[in-house]
Amino acid sequence: MKDQDFQGKLDDLLKQIDTLPEGERERLQQLADETKERHHRMRKTVSQLQESLDYLRLSVKYLVFDLEATRRENQYLRKMIRHASDGELNEGAD
Repeated sequence: MKDQDFQGKLDDLLKQIDTLPEGERERLQQLADETKERHHRMRKTVSQLQESLDYLRLSVKYLVFDLEATRRENQYLRKMIRHASDGELNEGAD
């Protein structure tokens, strides 16, 4: 259910509660207020969760980038070591 739909239905419920006799109205009003507060907290929690997921996605992208860069550097250094050791072997044969 969309947030606007929920708010509309809750407002309708509150209007209907206002038409009830005083004894029944208070308890239902309290329940409706609690429901409204829970809905607000849930929306806030979902928003925070979305922000955390966005941050996690960004962090993973940076980690993957760093991993790829480290692999490239590793390959480059291995080539340098191989060429250096090949050069030492050729010098030793002379």
